[in-house]
Formats: sequence, structure tokens, C-alpha cells
Amino acid sequence: MASAAGATGWLRGRVKAVSSGDCMVIMGSAKTEIPPEKTITLSSLIAPRLARRGTDDEHFAWDSREYLRKLCIGKEVTFRVDYTVPSIGREFGSVFLGDKNVAILVVSAGWAKVRDQGKQKGEASPFLEELKRQEEQAKEQSLGLWCQVPEIKEASKRKLPPSAIGDASNFDAMGLLAANKGRPIQGIVEQVRDGSTVRVYLLPEFQFVQVFVAGIQAPSMGRRAPVEVLPDVEVNGDDANGVATESRPSLTSAQRLAASASTEVAPDPFGREAKHFTEIRVLNRDIRIVLEGVDKFSNLIGSVYYPDGDSAKDLSLELVENGLAKYVEWSANMMEDEAKRKLKNVELQAKKDRLRIWTNYVPPATNSKAIHDQNFTGKVVEVVSGDCIIVADDAVPYGSPLAERRVNLSSIRSPKMGNPRRDEKPAPYAREAREFLRTRLIGRQVNVSMEYSRKVGTADGPSPVVAGSSDSRLMDFGTVFLVSPSKEDDATSAPATGSQPGVNVGELVVARGFATVIRHRDFEERSNYYDALLAAESRAISGKKGMHSAKDPPVMHITDLTTASAKKAKDFLPFLQRGRRHPAIVEYVLSGHRFKLLIPKETCSIALSFSGVRCPGRDEPFSDEAIALMRRKILQRDVEIEVEAVDRTGTFLGSLWESRTNVAVTLLEAGLAKLQTSFGSDRIPDAHLLGQAEQSAKKQQLKIWESYVEGQETTNGTVADNRKRDVLKVVVTEVLGGGKFYVQTVEDQKITSIQQQLALLNLQEAPVIGAFNPTKGDIVLAQFSVDNSWNRAMIVNAPRGAIESVNDNFDVFYIDYGNQETVPYRCLRPIDPLVSSAPGIALLCSLAYIKVPNLDEDFGQEAAEFLSEYTLGSSKEFKAQIEERDTSAGKVKGQGTGPMLIVTLIDPESGSSVNAEMLQEGLARLERKKRWDSKERQSALDNLEDHQEKAKGKRLRIWQYGHVESDDEESAPPVRKAGGRR
Repeated sequence: MASAAGATGWLRGRVKAVSSGDCMVIMGSAKTEIPPEKTITLSSLIAPRLARRGTDDEHFAWDSREYLRKLCIGKEVTFRVDYTVPSIGREFGSVFLGDKNVAILVVSAGWAKVRDQGKQKGEASPFLEELKRQEEQAKEQSLGLWCQVPEIKEASKRKLPPSAIGDASNFDAMGLLAANKGRPIQGIVEQVRDGSTVRVYLLPEFQFVQVFVAGIQAPSMGRRAPVEVLPDVEVNGDDANGVATESRPSLTSAQRLAASASTEVAPDPFGREAKHFTEIRVLNRDIRIVLEGVDKFSNLIGSVYYPDGDSAKDLSLELVENGLAKYVEWSANMMEDEAKRKLKNVELQAKKDRLRIWTNYVPPATNSKAIHDQNFTGKVVEVVSGDCIIVADDAVPYGSPLAERRVNLSSIRSPKMGNPRRDEKPAPYAREAREFLRTRLIGRQVNVSMEYSRKVGTADGPSPVVAGSSDSRLMDFGTVFLVSPSKEDDATSAPATGSQPGVNVGELVVARGFATVIRHRDFEERSNYYDALLAAESRAISGKKGMHSAKDPPVMHITDLTTASAKKAKDFLPFLQRGRRHPAIVEYVLSGHRFKLLIPKETCSIALSFSGVRCPGRDEPFSDEAIALMRRKILQRDVEIEVEAVDRTGTFLGSLWESRTNVAVTLLEAGLAKLQTSFGSDRIPDAHLLGQAEQSAKKQQLKIWESYVEGQETTNGTVADNRKRDVLKVVVTEVLGGGKFYVQTVEDQKITSIQQQLALLNLQEAPVIGAFNPTKGDIVLAQFSVDNSWNRAMIVNAPRGAIESVNDNFDVFYIDYGNQETVPYRCLRPIDPLVSSAPGIALLCSLAYIKVPNLDEDFGQEAAEFLSEYTLGSSKEFKAQIEERDTSAGKVKGQGTGPMLIVTLIDPESGSSVNAEMLQEGLARLERKKRWDSKERQSALDNLEDHQEKAKGKRLRIWQYGHVESDDEESAPPVRKAGGRR
């Protein structure tokens, strides 16, 4: 019990059950799974007997039981055992509800008789005199069982139909279901067989039935050993002790069935706990049952609801949520879809929390992982498909390649857009799904909540990776919320709640019938708003929206002139010149000034390039910034175009406006484009605005004009030699031979962005042989052997054939630092394309105007060591003055390859250059002067010559034998490299 018996013997407890008008079961309120309990018969009272099998109720027996049940069930009471009768194993006592004596309340209402004291002293209530006085008052008032009206007395006896338990022939289960399907039936639970099976009186007919709770199964209670059933004994008041005059609780048919088992079987784990859980909520309580179906044995399957304050609770949900029952598909299929979803969701949570029956549960392997605490805000840049968008993260610097994050909408799948390269056409409703999102999301502010990632096969899109798959990639899934939705979208979706910062975009797509909800397996990660998605799908199906419509999907034939011949494009030109401006949609940004457009009115796609305006080409300085600006400004926007001509490759030339703004003006103002020398102001719209925009960028020295000096223009791409040189603040990260080294620019925003992205990656799992097969040229993550840090790296050399062991070696080049080393397969990881797409941060440099011995030449090793000690050892910043850019080596293929900056490396503290120090130490020699050298170059060589002469005079290192210069020098002027900042 809740409190130990004190000197007075009083205990506290809660009434669990009321079996008759004078008997109740009281349980302790100790905080244990199953508290102790006592069956107490009210001292000195005799209540009318309820019906047993083969007998009828005594007059007012049901009313008597109901009075005590409604008075006490589930309430806190104080009680004391007054006496016991060992011969029948019963305890008699006094029970108080608050300060009210329950026995006195029962007698004063006329629902029990008072018996005289037995022959054994003390076998009577301590309140006997008060009980007798209350009995006399009840008699005088003809209350309860003292009523003498024959009609009322006869009506107080229930007319019970045959019990449906144990004999199916007594009961038409299908008839009851047909009459009450989906309608709540009132009832009172008389017995709990196990946690998910109850025996109930259905009111008002008092049909006694057994109901299996729909959708679940609680642990079994086993079977009990045979029990000796005491015979019903009638003993009159002249018995020696007068004890038998107090009626024993009658055995109901349910109790007799429970006592009829022949073999004892122990309960399943948590069987007793599940039964107790159900008992304290529904036993002897008023409940409502919604019949869901009938099984082949005519057993009733139903949902049981019990009162909890002002609301009603679903017993099945409560059991499953507390880990005391499991979801059962066969009976859940009888329920509504929403009720099934709730059950499955609470079971999944109970499994995750390993509650009770799930204590030892081991989840199945899954290819999805939860993403925690990765919420961000941004603007939608691109809609890839009906279930995938690209968002520019507000927290990442504008224009950074890492600002754009691909987000796949959680738990939904829209029709595939196909792949033109593989001649795959869009699936039905794929275009409509993308267009639906495009018109609602492009350029709009959204909140993104990342939820999980999943490995998928590259060929199959969102399909899971199967064993032995050679190619896979990691896809990130999240829920996207539209911060300021339109009225139409508000009406389509469920309203946002306190935890939902806007309209759920995935819900919008599903509700319009442009996507279906993925049926996840147990323990697969899913959307945090999965129920809302399923509800939206149900609405779309019932409304026959989109994919769920019986109509044929719309068909749209688009003529793609970007893949057609130049002749076909020229033939189409008159149609585009007719009517001047045409509405269009920007499908792709091919470069800063070249785009692929869809013209709906003409049902064609074209490539359009700005007339008279050019941006830096691919791999040229500021090319990425120009593309990023155009993606943010016009990608997938509604625009207007004017077409003037078509070039020999089939690209149309013209102008483009977005929101009445000439987009070429935006590029020129940002310093990301320039007017062509052949620019003809007489035939291009807004020509004066274009000229003004370029002049403004020049004056501010923006981007491509940062080295611009007024009055010193370029001719044929060659800048005058007295131009202002680019100067970078750098730190040296790696030193090679021959005066070459790698640097990182100080305060480069890309460095911070990449480091933030790498910090978010989970790199604990080793790669799976067969699923991850890096090849030469691939960008991966590699663990640097010196400090075990993970960095972006390019595969320079890979083993021939298939990977056989985690110890197979790969040569990797760390593109952000310039190091190169050999690492085993176990130290490699695949990398997200958004992280790998950014160019390497490390810049290859060479010291200008001097020649440094290579490592395999005399003093080459000493030269490299000197340069390392001077730059790497100090870890300080230098100024790198760019004298020339050498792009002749092509793309980066490993250490020492790719574009190179020819620089003068200046120590800011001393003001001297590393170039001069190398000459003065005798570790380098000057390049020869040539007659075609510019004045600036000749001046630089003259300034450095003094340092070389000092080394010569001391015969240091390379000068120890005197003159060492080679006659093998250039005899013709070199091709000048392109200027500008990389």
C-alpha cells in the first residue's frame, strides 16, 4: 500500500475495481509497475447478488453495484481491515472516501442491508450503530432495495442475453458489426484478460462480449494452473458465526472461464505490466468501443476509448506508446489510415526509446542517417524537380560556390525529370511538378530544416544502394517552409503551427497530386511532418488531383534548338524577331552572359547570348562570380527577351530583361562583364545604359577592372606593361623544388566556407569496398598522415583493377594545401558534390625573374630548404606581387601542375623580397635580359642584379666555380600570358 500501517492500522490506496455493491479492490499507490492490492468487503453489509451463469440478478443488485462503482472507482481512499474470515479467505473493513464513510453512504442510499454482529466478538463494523440508524432511515424513505413498488423491483433485475464468450452460437458478431460499424458503443469493462483483450457489457442490452483491441497485441498472460472453485453455499443467519450471511462476490462467466485452464503457462515478459496498465484505465470504467471488424472466429475487433479528464484516450495508442504492445498489421488494416499511421509512429518511437517489450530490440540496418541541428534560411535559386531544390544559404558569403545547397524534400517522391544525355524523357507530370514549385519558390525566402541523409545509387536517383553497387552518392533530405506563402498555398496546406515556421513545401506538392509519399521501412529516417504529408496525399487521392486523376497527363512537345543544327536555328530566327519582345523562362545559366531559355509561346528552347557584352570564360578570373550572380538574379525566372541575330553556332544574340531591368546592365555595374570592342550602340536596346554601367565599374575598379588605370586601355588582350600589378596577401603552405611553392590567400572566404562544410561531415564510417571506387582525377576526402585531419584531395594515381583491400594505396594531392602523399583506401571518403565543386584553394607560384635549381640539380635541395625555412618555418604572411600568369600547363593533375602565378614574394616586415634573398644566398640566378623586355622587367632585373653580384663576389654555392649561366636562353619573345586576377 502507499503507506505502512500505523498504530491505528489505517492504509491509503486507490480503488481499482468494484465487483459488487459491498466489495472493492484497492491497490497501493506505490511507484512500481504493479503495486500490491487488497480485496475489501465492507464490514457488516450485505448487498444484493449479481447474476451468475444460470441465475438472475437479485433485486437491485446492478443498481447497488453501480452506486458503489460510480462513487469510488479510480478514487483515492483510506481504509482499515476490521476483521477476517479465514474459512472463506476474505477481509472485511471500513473504507473512507475523504471524510465520508463509504459503508454509511451505501446504506443511507438504500443499496445494502446491515447484518447483526456474529457470534465471534469483533466480527462487526466499528460503526455498526450508525449503520443501523441509517438503514432505518432508508427503510422509512423506501430508498433503494427497500422500495416496495412491484414494478420498480421487477425492473431492477437485468434481463441478460446469453453470453457471447465461449459459445459463438449465442451471438451474431457480424450483425452487431453491421449495425454499429464506425459508431461508438457505450460499455463497462468487467474483466481484463490481458493488456489488449477486454470483456465488456455492451449497454443498454448488457450483451457480454470479448473485444480484441484493434491494431495491437499485448504480451500474453499465459495460462493459470487449475484452481479449486468454492461451491456457492447458502447459510442462514443462524450459522454459528453468521459469517456466510455476507454474500461472496458471485463468479461471473468471465471469472469461471479464467479459472478453467488446465495447464499453467508463464506470462510473457511485461504481460502482467500490460494487463495492469489496462486495468487501471478501463476496468469497471465507462468506455466507448468503436467496432472495426470481426475475425474468422467471430471475435470482435474494436478501438477502445476511455475518459481522461475532459478528453478521451485511445487505449491502443497508450499501450503501444508505453512499450506494452506491438503494432499488428492484420487487425490494423480494419482501421482508418490515420489511426494506423499514429499506431505505427508511436511504435517506432517506443522502439527507438527501447521501452519495455523493446528493451532488447536491435533495429535493422538502414542506409539513412538523421541530421541534427542543421537548420538554415536562404533564397531558392533553382527548382531541380518536384522534390528537389537548390537554396542559397544566407550564412555563406554571397557568390561563394558553397552558398548553394541542394535540398531533397523529405519523404516524398515526384515524377523524374529524365536525362536528355541518356535520351530519357520526363515522366508524366514531371514538368508540371517542377513548374508548380518554380512559380512559388524561385527567389523566395525559405526556412530549411535538414532531417536525414541517404546513400543512393547514382544511376537510380533516390533508390537505395544495393549490395555490390559500385557507385553511390549521399543525398541530404529536409523539410522546406515557405515563409510568406500566397493565399492559394495557405488554403491548400494545413495551417502552420507554433513549431512549423511557414507552409510546408512538401505538403503543397503532395496535396496538388504532383508527388507521392514514400512508405518508409521501420527505423528509416523520415520527415518530422510525415503524418501531415500522408494526410495531404489522402486529400489529393480523394480529390483526384494531378497524378491521381483518371485523365491522361498533359503532353508538351518542346523543340530544343540548343541541340539542333545551326541551320535550324537560323530558320527559326524570323519567328523570334516577330513581335519584338517575347516572354521566356531561364532554364540554365551556361555562363555569365549565355543562357538556355524556354519560350512557351513558341514551344522551343534556345541558347541566348547578350549582344555586345561578354563575361570571363570558364576557368578565368571572376567567371564563377558572374555565373553565381546570374543564378541568383534570373535562373528560372520569368523574363522578356529581344532577339537580334543568330551566330554561326546557332546561339541567338539579343537582350534580356527581368522585372523591367536589363540584366546586362546588372553584370556591367558589378564589374563582371565588359562591352565588346565591336559594340554597336545603334542596334542594341539600352545601349547608353550599358555604357554608363561599364564606366561606373571602371571608376570603382570593380572585379575585372580592379587593375584598371584610366587612360591605359587594353589592345588585343595585351595590357600595357606599366599597369598596376595584382598583390595578394598569402601564407605559404608547401614548398617544391625549382623555386615553386603553394600559397593560400589570407582571409579567403572560400577557406572558411569549406572548413565549415567539412566540420559538418560524418567521417567515422570506413568506406565499403565496391560501393566507393575512386579513380584518377576524382575529388575525395583524404586523411592527412601528419595531423590526421580530413581534407579535400584529388586522386593522382589509383590501383589498377578493382580495389581488393582497405590497405590498397592511392596517391592524392591536397588541392587546398598543395601537399601530395600516398594514403591507404581506409583513409579515403566520398565527398558531397557541393563541397567538391569549389576550385582548390592552394595556388601554385614560382619566383619571378630568377632561376632556382631543381631538386635533382646541384644546390637544389639547399635552395628548397632555405625557401622552406624562410616561409614555412615562420608561418607569417607575405605579399605576393603577381608579375605574370602562366596557364600553358592546362588543368591541375597533381602537385606542380596546372596554372601558375609568377610572383615577387615580399616580406612585409623587412620589405625585402624572397627573390632577392635567394639571389644573395647564391641559391638562384637572374634570368637574362632580352632586347624585347619591357621597361618594367628591365628595371626589376637591374634592381635584383646587385644581390646576385654579392653572391658572385663571395663565390656562394652555385657561384663557387665562377660563371654558371647557360647559353641556352630564349632567342625569341615569349607569348604574353593573360593578365588579370585569378
